[in-house]
Amino acid sequence: MSLQHEPGAAKVLVTGGVRSGKSRYAEALLAGRDDVRYVAPGQRADPATDPEWAARVAAHQASRPAAWQTAETIDLGGAIRTAGAAVLVDCLGTWVAGVVDALDTWDEPLREWRSRFDEHLDALLDAWRAHPGTLVAVTNEVGWGLVSEHRSGRVFTDLLGRVNQAVAAECDDVVLVVAGRALHLPAPGR
Repeated sequence: MSLQHEPGAAKVLVTGGVRSGKSRYAEALLAGRDDVRYVAPGQRADPATDPEWAARVAAHQASRPAAWQTAETIDLGGAIRTAGAAVLVDCLGTWVAGVVDALDTWDEPLREWRSRFDEHLDALLDAWRAHPGTLVAVTNEVGWGLVSEHRSGRVFTDLLGRVNQAVAAECDDVVLVVAGRALHLPAPGR
């Protein structure tokens, strides 16, 4: 299941539902490589305020190869631009939440700040396109659930849906993981 080393670098988006096995699948794509930058754009784990989240993050960190370099940042463009041969981003959903948190705009109408969010997305896409190595991003598929009764949930779904489509358009492969099984999705027009 692992990807070949450079040359022939691949850009892959791995999507699926929560707890579908998508992170495990994405990590397996880079198995055996020591040149991986693992970018974790999620909320930092604080055992004092959220011991359950801290335990999840610690378990996830312990499962990664020791040689992989970890970067915890919402600056995905910068993390990709300065990375070596291979990058694994896990996950775009936590990145979207982190960017909106940093913009402090959850309570403001999306039309008033979408352009500020799009600046972050454009920086990510520019770095993604320019990176000469292997890129793998994990994301949540948000279109299968109920429509949130909360505005912030609907905004998150809208933004992540846009991000997923934009990143997928720049990928060689998009893989849907369901119940630990992978389905490679054909590109539009195929």
